[in-house]
Amino acid sequence: MTNVNQQELEKLFEIARQVAENSYAPYSGFRVGAALRLTNGETVTGTNVENVSYGLTICAERAAVARAVAQFGPKMRIAATAVTNLNGKASPPCGACRQVLAEFMAPDGPVVFPAADGVRTMALSELLPLGTEMKLK
Repeated sequence: MTNVNQQELEKLFEIARQVAENSYAPYSGFRVGAALRLTNGETVTGTNVENVSYGLTICAERAAVARAVAQFGPKMRIAATAVTNLNGKASPPCGACRQVLAEFMAPDGPVVFPAADGVRTMALSELLPLGTEMKLK
């Protein structure tokens, strides 16, 4: 995995937990936060924003990626990702978020998230096998 150490991942996970406080989740009550450590050293956050039409809901991870691109442009790259929730439940990034992360993150980039057996760190390529083969570039 990339050279983000355990202490940095723990801090990133805590930042994700803090931003989950800002979640807009009136329908599910499932409040999620994400924090991205960019390769330039910056940290960018996002939180889930629900909509009564569930298909229009945006996940925390995708909100963070959109914010990172808006702040730093399309060439920004993600060194590490942390996602968590305030509900004490397992919540690895969903398939859509994994695919969006793959656009901007190296396959060996660490993703930290709550799992059924505690907090887990996995390489993006473990979460999205063959993801880099799907890129059009």
